[in-house]
Amino acid sequence: MTLTAVLLLGAFHGLNPAMGWLFAVARGLQERSMDRLLQSIPPIALGHLASVALVALVVAATGSLVTGTVLSVTGGVVLVAFGLWRLLSTRHFRWVGMRLSLWQLAGWSFLMSSAHGAGLMLLPIFTGMTAEGHAGHAVSGGLGVAAFHTLAMFLVAGLVAVLVYKLAGLTVLRRAWFNVDRMWAVALIAAGIITLAQL
Repeated sequence: MTLTAVLLLGAFHGLNPAMGWLFAVARGLQERSMDRLLQSIPPIALGHLASVALVALVVAATGSLVTGTVLSVTGGVVLVAFGLWRLLSTRHFRWVGMRLSLWQLAGWSFLMSSAHGAGLMLLPIFTGMTAEGHAGHAVSGGLGVAAFHTLAMFLVAGLVAVLVYKLAGLTVLRRAWFNVDRMWAVALIAAGIITLAQL
């Protein structure tokens, strides 16, 4: 995968309402405040970054213990399994309320990003870095990938949140939004199959 793919996956996460922009819009509408909406986006991105970076660090740490091939096979299988689970699951993760501090919002974002497998989509890149170089390179490269990915997510989620807040409010989602969770699950499965096919 190239940097373009990393950025596109980040943008895709930014489009997904489950990754946070919907929550930011709801907080803005609740307080009737664009400032509240804009304050919500950075902690959401921080939680997303932490989730993706954790996957990068785990892959870098285990790279010294197992070969890149084993990581790729394991990663591919995990991607397919997690994608199938998300595709077949009817459960949605819910939060207890909308009155959260910014740190609680970051924690929520970390949980949602982890539950949706945000970092798993980047496994082919992380395992490739581990196979190519030493642990230090894998860690710094993986964290760089996580940062670029999250930057794209941050920009797209912020733009979508502002547009929805200004132009439509939440009512548009009841009529026009498609099921991004299902598309995300299919993308996870496809990434897993691609990972396994490259061996």
